[in-house]
Amino acid sequence: MAHETQKAIARQSLLLKSLPEHHIDKLLSHAIWRRYDRGETIFLQEEEAKAVHVVLAGWVKLFRMAPTGAEAVVSVFTRGESFGEAVALRNVPYPVSAEAVSACEIMHIPSPLLLSLMREDPEIGVSILASTFTHLHSLVAQLEQLKAQTGAQRVAEFLLNLSDKVSGGCEVELPYDKMLIAGRLGMKPESLSRAFSRLKPVGVKINRNHAEIADIQSLRDYAERDSSEK
Repeated sequence: MAHETQKAIARQSLLLKSLPEHHIDKLLSHAIWRRYDRGETIFLQEEEAKAVHVVLAGWVKLFRMAPTGAEAVVSVFTRGESFGEAVALRNVPYPVSAEAVSACEIMHIPSPLLLSLMREDPEIGVSILASTFTHLHSLVAQLEQLKAQTGAQRVAEFLLNLSDKVSGGCEVELPYDKMLIAGRLGMKPESLSRAFSRLKPVGVKINRNHAEIADIQSLRDYAERDSSEK
């Protein structure tokens, strides 16, 4: 039985929040609620997709394994975010694997239930499309960063997204290990270390799993600067 707090988080997810209340109640009552330890597999690449997943707490990474054995991080999700919509509704294998990168809680919505509700009410389909579009927009933004920003600028933007402040200084906690941060930003671990060093002149200091930012606006100016500028 899901705790009311978990249900409240699920209700505010992009996937569910725009749905009529009676549909949300039905989805929550049939959902599977699970806790995962750090490093635990949620599903594997090429497994049959049978559910849509909503993160209630913690962090999850989606990744692909290349024939060489190298891991390519595709995306990282946290509280209130969903994944697996498109493949679950098409009943095709997952193109990626999913793993808990911290202790986490996930709600799994069986895809047959979603399909059944979509036949009853097209609004369900609109909500799933909105969620899928968000994933696409995120991938486009990642591609833009890789093409238009230096490694240090990508790290700067990553740190800015961890803070809810718009000015002044702050300290943010790095949400997962530095190897995953590097993979998420399309960098090698040694490149991430060099990027952290390049951010020192703009007021960033890394201390284990925390980053001290002297001035949010200065860091934002650096992240948005034309990468061709010297």
